[in-house]
Amino acid sequence: MAGQKHTLDFTEGAITAKLVRFALPLLAGSLIQLLYNTVDLIFAGQYIGKEASAAVGASSMLVTLLVGLFTGLSVGGGVVVAKAFGGGEQDRVLRTVRTAVGMSVYGGLMIAALGFAAGPFLLRLMHTPESIMAQATDYVRVYFLSVVFSILYNMCSGCLRALGNSRFPMLVQLGGGLLNVLLDWLFIVRIDNGVLGVAYATLLCQLGTAVFSLLLLTVSLPELREKPLRLLTVEPAVLAEILRVGVPAGLQSMAVTLSNVLVQSRINSLGVDVIAAFTAYYKVELVIYLPIMAFGHTMTTFSGQNMGAGRPDRVRKGLRICTAMSMAWAILGAILCLTLTGPAMFGWFNREPEVIALGMAIITVTFPFYWLYSILENLSDTIRGAGNTLRPMLITLCNICLLRTALLYLITSRWTTASAVAAVYPVTWASTALCLLLYWLKSPWSRRTFRPDKT
Repeated sequence: MAGQKHTLDFTEGAITAKLVRFALPLLAGSLIQLLYNTVDLIFAGQYIGKEASAAVGASSMLVTLLVGLFTGLSVGGGVVVAKAFGGGEQDRVLRTVRTAVGMSVYGGLMIAALGFAAGPFLLRLMHTPESIMAQATDYVRVYFLSVVFSILYNMCSGCLRALGNSRFPMLVQLGGGLLNVLLDWLFIVRIDNGVLGVAYATLLCQLGTAVFSLLLLTVSLPELREKPLRLLTVEPAVLAEILRVGVPAGLQSMAVTLSNVLVQSRINSLGVDVIAAFTAYYKVELVIYLPIMAFGHTMTTFSGQNMGAGRPDRVRKGLRICTAMSMAWAILGAILCLTLTGPAMFGWFNREPEVIALGMAIITVTFPFYWLYSILENLSDTIRGAGNTLRPMLITLCNICLLRTALLYLITSRWTTASAVAAVYPVTWASTALCLLLYWLKSPWSRRTFRPDKT
């Protein structure tokens, strides 16, 4: 392939060395993403106030819900690309990438239009307090205009990772992070646009990262530059394959986010201080969550390429190694946040003592059990990488969506505290991880006797 130097073949060579080589840029990219994702909230909390922070937090879950389907479709595109690349099918790689990019643009435009029109109505369904409704509406409407760029960026990054290239997505995140800081300073501090400034900065940043990631994708696959307009071509047969893998992953993403929307709705009924505390918590937990997600993305690519090449033995070994590294990070991060850095990190987002105290109460409940999420993420992404997204979706739907919602209303019917709401997370992490582990142990590709054909 023409862009061979910008790809990584996981089907041969030392497993640990290649996993680390691929995961390190993803880890660096995760930390970069952590920094620029928190900049919005830092500027809002420090320069506009807790109401602005709450407005951003109250609307963020809504945005994530509506783009969740296409986030899953980007997983589907990446899995199909990885299996084609692992099997040495260059033409199939190119056709899949073109279809994935076109699907992202058309789908993103539809989601943007829907979110812009229905945003205020959906915010009211989530019991957003009237004191922050106007700011939340302004934020969510402008933010939805950036959705098409966000979806395109995620799809391009997913395709790059599927080719074994984790360095280019890291460069995009670095450039996007620097641009985000500059735009936040410009719109919030210099121009004083309030919550709209946060949204404008996000819009322009997402535009920049989408264009940059698309350009880098053409560097890894120079053949894409020969007929640029073909990047908007959607081939029905290829689209069907992406949808087969991606729709269950997208529904899983939406199910997880829907459960979080229901949690957010319950949080919104507990007052502005609790909203602000959870808004800050969702940023603080990224210190642990994003690296875990990076290990999961590593296993999606590793599993996809090796299953495409008919090497399930390497998938089993890779899963053990990646899960061990991910759990180590979760345990270390939890210890540091609980003993040393927690109050300072919450103070970055909100300086009010009540909010910081509530935030510390939340992580005391969740962080000691985050290693369970490592097991969940790596198993789920490995199974998805093998091309089976239906079972992870069903397991997630039952545990993260249904069980979490039932527990939420059962617990908070008696205890209406931030800690009570937070307790639903570790319980459902444990149940989901257990179900995924049982399914993995019974799956054919987890057995030493399973030897599929290369195709």
